[in-house]
Amino acid sequence: MAKNKTNETESSVIDFINNSDDETKIKDAFELVNIMQKVSGFEPKMWGPSIIGFGSYHYKYASGHEGDAPLAAFSPRKAAISLYFHLPAEERENLLAKLGKHKAAKGCIYVKKLADIDVEILKKMVSISVKELQKQYPSN
Repeated sequence: MAKNKTNETESSVIDFINNSDDETKIKDAFELVNIMQKVSGFEPKMWGPSIIGFGSYHYKYASGHEGDAPLAAFSPRKAAISLYFHLPAEERENLLAKLGKHKAAKGCIYVKKLADIDVEILKKMVSISVKELQKQYPSN
C-alpha cells in the first residue's frame, strides 16, 4: 500500500511563508492564514513541505487506503495560490461562479492573488469544507 506523501509536520508556517520572494504572495498567504483560522477554528499546520492546512480528518476507502488530510488548506505556489476544499457538487459550481477570477481543477482552485476573488465566498467555501468533511468523517 502506498504511503501518503502529504502528512502534517512540525515545520513553521511563518517560516515557510516568509521564505517566499514574492511580497504579494507573502501578504496574501498571511491573510489566508487569518481567514482560514478564523473560519475553521483550527490553527495552521504545515502538511508536507508546501501546504498549509487547518484541522484534519482521517479517511478510509473501501480499497483499504487510509490516511489523514486537512479539512481546508492552501499552498502559495509560484504560479498561483492553490486552494484545497471539499465542496459538495451541488454547491461547488454556484460558489465558483461567484468567487471571481480563478481556475478550477477537480481537487483544487487556483487564484493568482486574493484581490482577484470575493473573500466572503472564500470564507463560505472554507466553512462548507470543514462542516462537510467533519460530517462525512466524524472523529473517532
